[in-house]
Parts: sequence; C-alpha cells; structure tokens
Amino acid sequence: MDPRVRRHAEIVVEHSTDIEAGDRVVVTAPPAAEDFAVAVYELLAERGAHPVSLSNGRFGSPRAERAYLRNVDQDDLDEPDHLTALYERTDAAIRVRGDENVTEMRDVEGDAQAAYQRAYAPARSELLDTRWCLTQYPTPANAQLADMSTEAYEDFVWNAVDKDWEAQRAHQQQMVEILDPADEVRIVSGDETDLTMSVAGMRTLNDHGEHNLPGGEVFTAPVPDSVEGEVRFDLPLYHQSHEIENARLTFEDGRVVEYDADRNAEVLGDVLDTDEGARSLGELGIGMNRDIDRFTYNMLFDEKMGDTVHLAVGMAYDDCVPEGREPNESAVHVDMIVDMSEDSRIEVDGEVVQRDGTFRFEDGFEE
Repeated sequence: MDPRVRRHAEIVVEHSTDIEAGDRVVVTAPPAAEDFAVAVYELLAERGAHPVSLSNGRFGSPRAERAYLRNVDQDDLDEPDHLTALYERTDAAIRVRGDENVTEMRDVEGDAQAAYQRAYAPARSELLDTRWCLTQYPTPANAQLADMSTEAYEDFVWNAVDKDWEAQRAHQQQMVEILDPADEVRIVSGDETDLTMSVAGMRTLNDHGEHNLPGGEVFTAPVPDSVEGEVRFDLPLYHQSHEIENARLTFEDGRVVEYDADRNAEVLGDVLDTDEGARSLGELGIGMNRDIDRFTYNMLFDEKMGDTVHLAVGMAYDDCVPEGREPNESAVHVDMIVDMSEDSRIEVDGEVVQRDGTFRFEDGFEE
C-alpha cells in the first residue's frame, strides 16, 4: 500500500472526524478506493470504533444508480427511510469519492436525478448531523477528467490533503473575523458579475480539513431574499456527468429570475427547478487554499482554490444559520465558481477586502 494512503486515512480518522472508542461509523467508499477503506478500517479498529460499509453511490454503485433512475417510475420515488434510520444511529460518516467512469450518469434524465435528490434529502440531513467528512481517492478516471497523468494526479490529491491544517485554520481565521460580523457583501468581477447580498446575523465557518478534505475555504449563508444582481461563473461546473460552461444567473429579491449557459443550460435549468429553494443561494464561499493551484473539474478541490469565490444554489448549511433564522431549504446544493484573480474585488460593508485575488492581510494587496 502506498504510505500516502495510510497518511490520508490517518488525517480523516484523527483530524477530520476525531473518531473515539465506541463510535458508530459509516464508511462509504467505491471499489477503486479499497486501499483507503482498508487503511481506515485498521485505524477504526485501533480506536475501538464500530464501522459498517456502504459502496459508492446511493444505490450501491454509479452503474446501479444509473440503472435504477433510468427505469424507475418517478411517482414511486420516496424517502429511503431505512438509510435515514442508519444515519440517525451514526456518530461519524466517512465518505470517499473515486470514479471509474465520470460520465456514468450522462444519459440519466435531469428530472429523474432531481426527483431522487428530493427523496434523498431527509437521509442527507441526518448524514450532515454526524461528524462527517468527504474526501477524494485519486483514480485514473478523475485524473483523466483533470487532464493529468495518474501519477501527477495522485501527487496533487495527496499534497492537497497532507498539510498543516492548524496553520491553514489560522490563515483563514483572518477572513472569518472580517466576514462574521458583516452586514453586506459585494462580489464584482469583470463586466458580468456584480452581486450584493446580506449576511447580517449569519455565521461564518472556517473549513480547515474537517467536513471536507482537503479544506481551504471560509463560508456563510446569505440572507435568502437579499441577493441582487448578476453573476457569471467563468469556471465550468461538472454536474450530473455534464459540463456546464459560463453559467450566468440574474437574481432579484433573492431568487434566480434568469439563467443561461454556453453549454448544457438545460442541465442548469433542471437544478434550478428541483424545488422552491433551488433558485435561491444557500452559500457564499471564499477559496483560500494556495496549495490548490489548478482547476481539475472536481468541486471538492476547485472551490478551495485561492483567487476564487463560489456560490451554491439550494440548501444552506444549518451551522451557518443561527437559531430563530430561516435557512434556505432545498434538496440540492450546487456550487459554482467565479475566478477572482483579475479585474475583481470583494467588498465587505463597502470596504475592499480582496482585490484581484489578494486579501488585505496578504502581501501585495493594493487599496
């Protein structure tokens, strides 16, 4: 076994999920990540935890999921309450991605995928109440999607995972302290992105490799009805085995009133039509991981890149929304990325806090 696999597993078990004796753990891993699953199980045994395994995909594998969604009567789709019950009794959930075919779901209709997202939402809600971690195992298919050799992609993934997360937390905390007490955020990039939103009263979280590994962002939830303006996502989104290029959204009173894309606009439309909450923003995230320096068509990495902002239509994370405030609720949470490296700025309460990708607390910032 590559020793980096063992190190990856150690970070997940010790740092990300902090597994303790007696913890009931669900490990979800595809066959391609079996070495990782083995390493995780060894560590869980050493810590006295009680694991169970699920295969990749909601139905056991992407091929099985595709077969189900291509043949099921959508009227028969209902909450998989046996899965919900499993997560209700779960202390920690470790989920690893590792594709064998990144286009497996390409010929599944978008409305079928949206229908299952709605049915799956209660189980996902229970999953998010655990100490959960989502991470990536480097497979040849994901390397191909990233336009990299398998070896280079392995280096990329494991270098991004194995870093000083306490130092990263401290770096990001500087942005948390700016954003957390703020009232309004404005995102400006080029001629096509000028978006304002209220974050008043919302919590800003510091992602330093716990729920997501790699980590490397700070994020919060916009006040749902406050978002106004236009945004162009100049980095593509790979969603449901389709590439959405140059997605553009127009917001009024917090809702998407117009949308378009240069490619696969209909897939974007399917996302926005999932349910009532899918046309509102659930997340504003700011990428701060300088060690992720290339785009790989993998949102787990791409949204963490320095010089980027990402916005998610759909569900807001409960931890960002204080008690007494209504979170944006949806069966989907779909992130899209704005490149902030040139002709761009982030304003917080009228003050520029990032210009052309450089934060005001970093060397090279210009007022």
